[in-house]
Amino acid sequence: MGQKVSPIGMRVGVIRDWQSRWYADDKEFGTLLMEDVKIRELVEAYYAKLSNEAVDKRKADPQISRIEIERTKGRLTVIIRTAHPGVVIGQDGKSIEGLKKQVSKIASAKNVQINVVEVANPNLDARLVARWIANELEGRKSFRATQKKAIQNTMRAGAKGIKTAVSGRLGGADMARTEGYSEGVVPLHTLRSDIDYAWEEAATQYGRLGVKVWICRGEVLPGEMVKEPEAPKQRPMRKGKGRRRPDARSNRAPKDAAKAAAPAEKGGNE
Repeated sequence: MGQKVSPIGMRVGVIRDWQSRWYADDKEFGTLLMEDVKIRELVEAYYAKLSNEAVDKRKADPQISRIEIERTKGRLTVIIRTAHPGVVIGQDGKSIEGLKKQVSKIASAKNVQINVVEVANPNLDARLVARWIANELEGRKSFRATQKKAIQNTMRAGAKGIKTAVSGRLGGADMARTEGYSEGVVPLHTLRSDIDYAWEEAATQYGRLGVKVWICRGEVLPGEMVKEPEAPKQRPMRKGKGRRRPDARSNRAPKDAAKAAAPAEKGGNE
């Protein structure tokens, strides 16, 4: 009988940090722990509801990768890592403000702050890749072609290796089975290897399909921790930047201007 452990949980304290960072006494620990669970469930349900109510569900999907929680004395900070920060924030910040009000109701801290961090490359995030595969399966796409395309996109993004597995009634078969593919190197037992792992479920007409994804993003040097890469902040374009001057390559006036100037010169000589 196979006994497996989560690749992320096994690396916590070695190369990975906790997703909840705070300290509490024995009396408060259980209360704050359950509060973190409720906050994460609230954030997921809040944006799932907004996505379902939208006309185009794909564009309204926030693609949340991870929800981190930090606590200090009287202050709660919720860090949402997402591939679509514009969807999380909402138009004029309405979505994030509505979420902040709901989190304040269940949080014990008086000061609640929500930070949105954009994921640098969604193809290197295991949860986003697993969610993409699940969405394709829900759209009745081939589970073989979907997994191979996800592997191809991840390897092009610079991953050292990736492994995927889809289990359930694949293709509407009567008996459930598991089928997976892998490419590159995914050393699960090497603690210094930065391996991101996630699982998602796809709701199909034949039942639930489980999707698992392992992504190896390289190795971490001894004494260092995994740092999630953030997308660079875009600088606003300067006025006039990006506009092309007429005939800038040849440093000549445009042809239309030359034609317009010719008759005037001719008339002046006469």
